[in-house]
Amino acid sequence: MKRRIAVVALVFMAVALIAQQAIAQSPHFIRASGTLNADGSLTVSFKEAGLGTNQNIDYALTADATATYVCVNRGGANPSAQNKTTVAGPVIATGTFSSGKNGQVTASLTVDPPPSDISCPPGQRLELASVSYTNVVLTDTTNAVSISLPDFDSGCLLPNVRGAC
Repeated sequence: MKRRIAVVALVFMAVALIAQQAIAQSPHFIRASGTLNADGSLTVSFKEAGLGTNQNIDYALTADATATYVCVNRGGANPSAQNKTTVAGPVIATGTFSSGKNGQVTASLTVDPPPSDISCPPGQRLELASVSYTNVVLTDTTNAVSISLPDFDSGCLLPNVRGAC
């Protein structure tokens, strides 16, 4: 009788371990949210589960970004339309994070606006006036799992600069 109980217990434990492994290998995002930072960058914080224990997981944050840059003079104004430009293009940030003991990753990635294509004349400085991010997607490239985020638009980042926005 004791032998039968031991065999049944071993079978139960084996089934439980197999079921636990099946659950642990079902990657999915629990949450993902974005924040526009004062410098115009976009940070996406996320949590993904079902990854298995101590796995290195690769991520990519991609978006289409549009940024408007202006030249600002010492008087705090954007003196001419020639000193304003809008640039657009894809942006990407990548990272690798460990799933740890609980089979989850909680992390964040940050993309920067596309760089300016203008130079300011002497006595003026380049400033980012506005930025927007569309088609924002976070992808677990190791397991081919993605989550889309809404669009982000900074509005005017230089409300005190005449002619900037």
